[in-house]
Amino acid sequence: MKSTDSSSLQNTHLLWLFFKSVTRSFTDRRFSLWIALVGLVVALLVTLVWLAGRYEASQYQAELDRDTADAVTDIRNGFSRHIVSLQTLQAKSLPSKLWQAEVPLLLSQHKAWLRVERRDLQGLILDAAVSPFKPTLFNDQTRMNEQAEIVQTCLRSKRLNGPAYSRSYFVPQSNGIGLEVMEMCMPILVQGRALGFTLLTYGLQEILATELGETYGRRNEISFIEPDGTRLAVHGTLPRAKRLFTATQLLDLPGTTLMLRMDGRRAAPDRFPNILPALVLAMSIALVSVLVLLVKDSRRRLKAERDLADALAFRKAMEDSLVTGLRARDLKGRITYVNPAFCQMVGFEADQLLGRSAPMPYWPPEMVGEYQQRQAVRLAGNAPPREGFESVFVRKDGSRFPVLIFEAPLINVLGQQTGWMSAFLDISEQRRIEELSRSSQERLQATARLATVGEMASLLSHELNQPLAAISSYATGSLNLLRHPEYSDTQHPLSELQMALERISEQASRAGKVINSVHDFVRRRDQDKEIVTPQAIIDAVMPLVQLQAHKLHVRIETKLGERLSPILCDRTMVEQVLLNLARNGMQAMDHPDCRKRLLTLQVKRAASSESHGWLEFSIIDMGLGISPDIAEKLFTPFFTTKEEGMGLGLSLCRTVVEQHGGHLEFEAQEPCGTLFRFTLPTAPEL
Repeated sequence: MKSTDSSSLQNTHLLWLFFKSVTRSFTDRRFSLWIALVGLVVALLVTLVWLAGRYEASQYQAELDRDTADAVTDIRNGFSRHIVSLQTLQAKSLPSKLWQAEVPLLLSQHKAWLRVERRDLQGLILDAAVSPFKPTLFNDQTRMNEQAEIVQTCLRSKRLNGPAYSRSYFVPQSNGIGLEVMEMCMPILVQGRALGFTLLTYGLQEILATELGETYGRRNEISFIEPDGTRLAVHGTLPRAKRLFTATQLLDLPGTTLMLRMDGRRAAPDRFPNILPALVLAMSIALVSVLVLLVKDSRRRLKAERDLADALAFRKAMEDSLVTGLRARDLKGRITYVNPAFCQMVGFEADQLLGRSAPMPYWPPEMVGEYQQRQAVRLAGNAPPREGFESVFVRKDGSRFPVLIFEAPLINVLGQQTGWMSAFLDISEQRRIEELSRSSQERLQATARLATVGEMASLLSHELNQPLAAISSYATGSLNLLRHPEYSDTQHPLSELQMALERISEQASRAGKVINSVHDFVRRRDQDKEIVTPQAIIDAVMPLVQLQAHKLHVRIETKLGERLSPILCDRTMVEQVLLNLARNGMQAMDHPDCRKRLLTLQVKRAASSESHGWLEFSIIDMGLGISPDIAEKLFTPFFTTKEEGMGLGLSLCRTVVEQHGGHLEFEAQEPCGTLFRFTLPTAPEL
């Protein structure tokens, strides 16, 4: 009993140690996460402070660069003004005394001008004037030392036909300091010819003081420097601060190049050290609060993502199981979504359709313009009919099939329209069943008509067989009597020949009576003639024509003239003529080379009208036309180019039209197609 208790206590102690170790590991993990978070906060704040300093420094450096560029522009503008002043002086063409009186005024107005000389083409000094601010700057020895540089500068100005600048050089002074100067030479031009030169001596430090001193010298130190950094002239002072910023800019002048340097210092803000602790504390509290909110938001987001994934999976399963094609387009007409049923319907992969815009690869080539107009109407915001509309698509293999399209606006969660959603139904099977039904009906009608024709043909053949056989027999006997001379001497040949001719006359009369009786049978349809309008005839045959047009992908167009008179005709036979010609025209366009499939039914007044007038019915197709050898035999009975044709259609059509007093003919159309026309008389006015 004691051993059992000790073993249970030992197991409990081991379990407590395990739980303690797990708790400690969990606590250590959370502590390490907090340490990592605090480290990230500190690193973030240090980075922010460093980036703020870098940003401030970059802003100051950019400002200094802009000031340096502006300073170069100001110096260049100053030189331009100086050139204008010298050109004005040259334009006056003053003699020596007046020149000596005019130039000192200019020197007193421009402190950067140290000396102005007027020289001839050989470089000899004709007149000279010095600045009142630097009266003892040059002597004869100084000018002789720089004579070669001056001559080169003047030759360069003559070649440039404008001002040229020399390199800067140092001019020592009696006080042991000296200054850096630069020469500017400008030719004196009269009618385009150089008569001499005007030489202007600049002081570089005076240029900085006069052109830039008031604008930039108060807060920056400005200097002209050499490429190695040696300062040639300096102006301005720098305040005491921690950090120095420097910007340099080249000053390109004709004949020489100067380098302008601008130095500035940035003072550290006084309140920044006091703001930093508060900023760190505020940022820490904000980061912890944001972290807590992010944890809660991440949980809600994960749950929403799982729910959304389940909904998307359910929706995709539904879409994959549909037999209805679905397609989504944006407001610009680009395809943004297609389901597998639509891809299977048109034969294209989803990658080949996404992002495509008009014209679509599954549109028939001859209907691209019509479909683009329809799509433009949709994109303009006009809602399509909810009952749907029919169209024709082309599969990737080139086969065509009819579809029924339902379109609706695509609305997002904000209630805004983002595009159009379309549903497609393949109605090929439905059209095939309708075509079978129509074909059966047409076969029944054709059978009934052929039965009538067969009855008439049987009647004619049966009734005409005996009189024609008798006529043939009597004619043969008469010929035999005439061909054998031994019968000419007898007394009976004339009487027998007379009897044979009488019998032939009797049988011919009988055959005529048979033909008249059959003709009377046919003419009994005259009692069925009625007054009917052309529109009524078109409307009667249009359903059968449209069924055939849907099968062959033909577009039907009707054109009726204004104020057409009604016609007096056998309505059934005329409708059959119009239907037969329309079917022939549509079948003539059932060829892969026919791109534009359009059949036009037109009714207008005939060109030559008689007392009661005539109407002309035209059937125009866009087929390949009729060859000359077929055109000669087109109306021949039992001649046909169709595999299942009987060759009676056009012959009967012409017979019906001629029974009404009209005329049936055809002619070729340009650039392709054939036109059949027939005329019918209008009804007499009451």
